[in-house]
Amino acid sequence: MVLKRDIKLAFDFQQEQLAPRIGTINRAFLEQFTPTGQHIEVISGVRRCGKSALMKQIIGKNSGKTAYFNFEDARVHGFEVGDFPKLDEVIGSGMDAYFFAEIQNVPSWEIFIRQLHDRNEKIYITGSNAMLLSRELGTRLTGRHIRHELFPFSYPEFLRYKQQENGPVASNLYLQKGGFPEFLDTENQEVLQNMLKDIVFRDIAIRHGIRNTRMLMDLTLFMLSNIGKEFSYNNLRKIFSLGSANTASDYLSWLQDSYLLFFLPRFSWSAKNMIVNPRKVYAVDNGLTVANTQSFSEDRGRLLENEVYLFLRQQNFDLFYFRENHECDFVVFENRKCRMVIQVCEEVNNDNQKRELEGVQEAMTFFGMKEGYILTRDQEDELRIREGVVYLTPIYQFVTT
Repeated sequence: MVLKRDIKLAFDFQQEQLAPRIGTINRAFLEQFTPTGQHIEVISGVRRCGKSALMKQIIGKNSGKTAYFNFEDARVHGFEVGDFPKLDEVIGSGMDAYFFAEIQNVPSWEIFIRQLHDRNEKIYITGSNAMLLSRELGTRLTGRHIRHELFPFSYPEFLRYKQQENGPVASNLYLQKGGFPEFLDTENQEVLQNMLKDIVFRDIAIRHGIRNTRMLMDLTLFMLSNIGKEFSYNNLRKIFSLGSANTASDYLSWLQDSYLLFFLPRFSWSAKNMIVNPRKVYAVDNGLTVANTQSFSEDRGRLLENEVYLFLRQQNFDLFYFRENHECDFVVFENRKCRMVIQVCEEVNNDNQKRELEGVQEAMTFFGMKEGYILTRDQEDELRIREGVVYLTPIYQFVTT
């Protein structure tokens, strides 16, 4: 329970802080975002990726009277569902839109949001946990909301934020530093290390009652150290001496709900096979990965692969990796039709050209594609093969088109 006085102090202070911070950029999200009538707009994403800043940018474009409240404010620690009427009184009437940040911190928050929605109010909410938001939205708010995802800065956003020219130099910087705005301001890796601890300990361990937090962190670091590689729950059970494969599945599910990790299925026409086949793991940000694991300097290809995954993931494609006799990193589907097959490596040379081509060729044949891509650090070429043509394309060109 929080005193009404403290709620008012927090609300008044937050309203005064709505002006955009100097040096910020408008997120690309705004270019394609159109509010959908009276639906609740739900913006979810990993901690510190800019959700609150995006809300303030949306408010800045809104000509009406708006109310903003962030539930991570320490002055309202312990806010309960019974405190919402006090907040409603503090805000007052006549609002054109309500904006609530990190609302998942309040148990049963959906009760109040449903009441506002029933009053025909326009509502925007953010949260850092996909499962929590999904569960509450799926009970009292079914059919009343639209979901949006926000990620750390994309490469084009990074270029604008850091005022860099597109090319190999900027691409290499982004590959190592990633897109978390707070880190890009300071370049202090402790920012990203503390962020990982907050996700693992606050968002997962405390919420799910995990006592062996050391093991949970070890598992998290193991997965971050193996981006772009296959894993199975059974192998993780053995490596970390877990009670069962279901325990490994639960832990990884919670890491995914926090938007820290993503898991890519192996393509199969059989839904059952896709469930049982190993998956590949990717991370939400390369800078976060580099700051919390051993150096990737000898395997930069996996950082490139992670960057490509994040780019494709944000285009709302259906993504898979392909493996028969050879492996192709990404098979991209749109409207149930294969659109692209993509291989990623730092550099194509005499030692690896045959291997990299074989994976693309096999996927092109399997899906009847006449074109394929090999994305590299900075190579540009066309390789004519029996199946068609494979384009060697610098990654900094691919993710800006």
